[in-house]
Amino acid sequence: MAELISTRPICEVAREIQKEWKNVNFAAKPYLSAMFSLSSINDNYLMDSAKSIILYFLSNASSFRGESAKRLKKELKTIANIK
Repeated sequence: MAELISTRPICEVAREIQKEWKNVNFAAKPYLSAMFSLSSINDNYLMDSAKSIILYFLSNASSFRGESAKRLKKELKTIANIK
């Protein structure tokens, strides 16, 4: 039986990222903004799936570094079921 992993809503993770990442990269900013309107991986933002928003954010968040960044990126990957 697969273990169910409880995750926070995406918007909560986004709020913490905004708090921790003082100067959000301009390329990651629109995806971070989109995450504020997402609760779960099943949501959509306009024509994009929550998973694609998370993937786009992560691909533009390489300058988000440190322990908090690692933890939050890992949480987003867990939510999106990516490695």
